[in-house]
Amino acid sequence: MPLSIIILAAGQGTRMKSSRSKVMHAVAGKPMIQHVVDTSLGLEPDQIIVVVGQQSDQIRQLMKDQDVEFVEQVEQLGTGHAVAQCLGVLKTGNDVLVLYGDVPLLTLETVQDLVREAEGSTVKVLSFLAENPYGYGRIQRSSNGSVEAIVEEKDASIEQRKICESNSGILFIDGKKIRYLIEKLDKNNTQSEYYLTDVVKHSVQQGLTVSAITCAEIEEVYGVNNQAQLAEVEKIYRRRQAEKLMQQGVKLYDPERIDVRGALQVGSDVEIDINCVFEGNVTLADNVRISANCVIRNTTIGAGSVILPMTSIDEAIIGRQVSIGPFSRIRPGTECADGVKIGNFVEAKNSQIGTGSKVNHLSYIGDTEMGAKVNIGAGTITCNYDGVNKFKTIIKDEVFIGSDTQLIAPVTIARGTTIGAGSTITRDTPADKLTLSRSKQVTIDTWKKPVKKI
Repeated sequence: MPLSIIILAAGQGTRMKSSRSKVMHAVAGKPMIQHVVDTSLGLEPDQIIVVVGQQSDQIRQLMKDQDVEFVEQVEQLGTGHAVAQCLGVLKTGNDVLVLYGDVPLLTLETVQDLVREAEGSTVKVLSFLAENPYGYGRIQRSSNGSVEAIVEEKDASIEQRKICESNSGILFIDGKKIRYLIEKLDKNNTQSEYYLTDVVKHSVQQGLTVSAITCAEIEEVYGVNNQAQLAEVEKIYRRRQAEKLMQQGVKLYDPERIDVRGALQVGSDVEIDINCVFEGNVTLADNVRISANCVIRNTTIGAGSVILPMTSIDEAIIGRQVSIGPFSRIRPGTECADGVKIGNFVEAKNSQIGTGSKVNHLSYIGDTEMGAKVNIGAGTITCNYDGVNKFKTIIKDEVFIGSDTQLIAPVTIARGTTIGAGSTITRDTPADKLTLSRSKQVTIDTWKKPVKKI
């Protein structure tokens, strides 16, 4: 049966104390609602509907290029009311799965089980066993194990509040019955809201089958209402990612101190030290070693390369047997060929650095095309910006650049050139020659050291 997924995301989220919509707060660098949409896509649904309310422009902007529909819930009259707003766009006959935009840890496997095992049930709920069920709706079962009702905390009797099996809010409704069940909802309760959970009551009254599947991992159904809960969900997500990496054979020096905010692909015998952050799409080939306190984003790193501590790499391609760091910054558009060495306090931007070349200390390489076996001395700067436009520096193979050199782009340093230390190079150089530019050293006998004025 075709499936429609409704994601409820209209809550005000006042406890977040933020100008952003609650579901727009990020877990692992991605908005919570995007996690839910991505999980939904794994079910290959016929339709995804997102129910929005206040601050809906933020959510709409995030998903403007995604295949989702939006429904506005102007008044906040409960979860049943939110689903009722979708009836006008819901595809006729489709089964319906209701998810929540602030429950980002739910796995595809769990929702697959819920949908698969829902066959034969008009309504199927996802429950969990809570050590302290205070605040949750309770799953009340009959003697044969079927679900009789979901009783909200404020409407529960003393005996009902002793029930530990609790409602996650996530449920499946048979498409042939959803319109009837939603239209039966009323707000005759202490909250004066339309409870979605009342579809259970109305199904039972009509003799329809209601069942529940218990979520094995309670953390999957954690909802986020404040910053403390967001931090807890973030911690759980980090732990999950660490466990996956270790299952793939990655050595983590401390699984509690790694942060994967995207997709991290790894080869064999990869080592990652503490406090490293991976954002976007990152690939680490065999035998890559990432030292402590590195931030790597949208980057591919080749086999056997070593990234030393305190290094930042952003949108770069790093070859095999490359050494970068410590305290290096590799900016977007940089490509390091095999055997390159980038040393401490070096910044490279939008540059191609050839095989075996070395930039060891305290240098800036920007908008540069560098050949193989080049040696860049300490303090060298490619002066690529005139305040308006960027210009390219070309350094051919086997060039030696002396320390404290400025290369004023656009300029080409020919193959085999040696640049004397302390030079400012403004014109192209000849091949295999020593080129330098220095003023004659003089001593001024009449010069006097300045003294502090009182």
